[in-house]
Amino acid sequence: MKYQSYDLGQLNGNETVEVTLKGNSANVKLMDSINFSNYKSNRKYNFFGGHVTKSPFRISIPRAGRWFVVIDLGGYAGNVSSSVRIL
Repeated sequence: MKYQSYDLGQLNGNETVEVTLKGNSANVKLMDSINFSNYKSNRKYNFFGGHVTKSPFRISIPRAGRWFVVIDLGGYAGNVSSSVRIL
């Protein structure tokens, strides 16, 4: 499984994350540390976000905790580059 990930660190839960994609559309998944660990281990996980076709994409951090953004192509062919920033 190929993916790009960004460790956003500990956040308060009122921030907005902006994800910029170049290339293909991609899945953008915002996950807490438990779900990110499950994702990496190929276990069941939950996330916020989804398939993104327009960039930039903004998503709000739902609660306090350590957060990660994962970008993947969902098994489809293509290339995507990304950047992430907290607004």
